[in-house]
Amino acid sequence: MPDSWLDSDTHRAWLDAEARRLTAFASGAADPRGGFGWLTARGDLDGDRPTQTWITARMTHVFALAHLRGEPGGGALADHGLAALRGPLRDAGHGGWYAGADPADTVKAGYEHAFVVLAAASATAAGRPGAADLLAEALDVVEKRFWDPAEGRCLESWDRTWSDPEPYRGANSNMHMVEAFLAAGDVTGDPVWRQRALGIAERIVHGSAARNGWRLVEHFDAAWRPLLEYNADAPDHPFRPYGSTVGHWLEWSRLLLHLEAGMAEPPGWLLRDAVTLFDRAVEYGWRADGADGFVYTLDWSDRPVVRPRMHWVVAEAILAAAALRRRTGEARFEDWYRTWWDYAARYLLDHRAGSWHHELDAENRPARTVWAGKPDVYHAYQAVLLPRLPLAPVAAVALRAGG
Repeated sequence: MPDSWLDSDTHRAWLDAEARRLTAFASGAADPRGGFGWLTARGDLDGDRPTQTWITARMTHVFALAHLRGEPGGGALADHGLAALRGPLRDAGHGGWYAGADPADTVKAGYEHAFVVLAAASATAAGRPGAADLLAEALDVVEKRFWDPAEGRCLESWDRTWSDPEPYRGANSNMHMVEAFLAAGDVTGDPVWRQRALGIAERIVHGSAARNGWRLVEHFDAAWRPLLEYNADAPDHPFRPYGSTVGHWLEWSRLLLHLEAGMAEPPGWLLRDAVTLFDRAVEYGWRADGADGFVYTLDWSDRPVVRPRMHWVVAEAILAAAALRRRTGEARFEDWYRTWWDYAARYLLDHRAGSWHHELDAENRPARTVWAGKPDVYHAYQAVLLPRLPLAPVAAVALRAGG
């Protein structure tokens, strides 16, 4: 047996089978009215929830990757998502993208726009019709409305007419802009996007997180001053929880390695910070309350605040361990990679209804306090795909080249 599961034909075959299982489940999210809907735990469309732009964009990204992997039907499903992103989810009058199909919600947020860029970039690499034009438009909107050259980071959100920016800055939306910028840079060949991704990472991780003892700060005011007590009265918010979100430590760890791998002369702090974030996430987040799993959030004294376990955190832990194993060759990362796949197989993979349970309680039983149902497969699908690919270029470009 190979020293690493990453080099094992058996493990790769298992990852391939899990990827097909995930896309089979996710195909049920295609809403005949347009875009991709929110799926229930059973895999049915949740008719009480309007179409969300972030879900549609993430599913479009996944199906573009599935098409590049040779999965029949993936291209048509990616096209279904692109049609919604070019149609009802797009503001034809003022530009940009709504948060979703709810006509009362006209906020235009960086989080959604980051995923529009990612979806368009992956679909462009997959050769889907209209994707390149969508990517160019999305990048133009990000350039004009979200990128702040003075701060080297992105704004959070605007009203529909782009007249009133939200007086809040978020690490989460900027983290996903890093992911989107890496994809945009590799697909378009324009190096400015990778340089901007590096600048965001340097300020949020190498700057703010390092100054805070590597406890990643998530929330800031308009001048990028930390808001450490933000949402203390809503600690389990699905997008802006109080405290520090351990899963983001792991997600940033991986993104720093993707940044490093795509640069001719990367700064040395990228690898050092990636290892530090990973190690701190393991030390403070894994089994923080005595049971297997990562707690959702920690306070600023490293105590668990919200104890439910989110599937996406384990997916990002798997990905960070795989990336660090490939980058360093250290056996300890292989050990964690296996540990977390064993955990996912035991608790998260839902072989009866499909996909992964999105949330578990503190005893690792399916729960729905933060996330109801199974909205998308973006994190889980990347967990079974990216370990097989190089750290650079991004997945869509690597697959297009035969990776």
